[in-house]
Amino acid sequence: MSTQSNKFILGIYDDEDVLLQGVAKVRESGVKIHEVFTPFPVHGLEHVLGYERSKMPRAAFLFGTVGMILALVMMYYMSYFDWPMIIGGKDFAAFPDFVPIIFELTVLLGSFGMCFTFFISNDLKPYKKPVIFDIRATDDKHVMAIELKKNSKLSYDKLTEILTNSGAAEIMDKTFEAKS
Repeated sequence: MSTQSNKFILGIYDDEDVLLQGVAKVRESGVKIHEVFTPFPVHGLEHVLGYERSKMPRAAFLFGTVGMILALVMMYYMSYFDWPMIIGGKDFAAFPDFVPIIFELTVLLGSFGMCFTFFISNDLKPYKKPVIFDIRATDDKHVMAIELKKNSKLSYDKLTEILTNSGAAEIMDKTFEAKS
């Protein structure tokens, strides 16, 4: 198993408004930002970072549709083939009786599917150790991480100058050992 070192330069910000303006300035200068870590949600940060709209609503619709179809197939199979019974002269498949079960399976599969999709898409595993760039990002500081390898066209001094001009209160280096 080989190890590589990923080197990052971190810009530490004290205020979320300065952070938003700083992210815009850094992106305008052509720097690729690895990630921004904040102690609380910052409104509009995803737009400034240029993130696309999430595909989670599509996944929710897909899993909900699968739950609805599964409920219909299950109930029709049980009513027509597995245990057909005529009770009170009613039809085998009375749709209004199926509505609560359709609703419940739609919500159940939709919620479980969304949970698993979220965990898989964000690479959240129970055994994975999280990468913490700066512990202060969980308390009161905002941290912008820039990977040096992805910004190899710019020198370290130029990146430091860009971060300073963007309003970073503090600039520091961080190196992580990545196992491959």
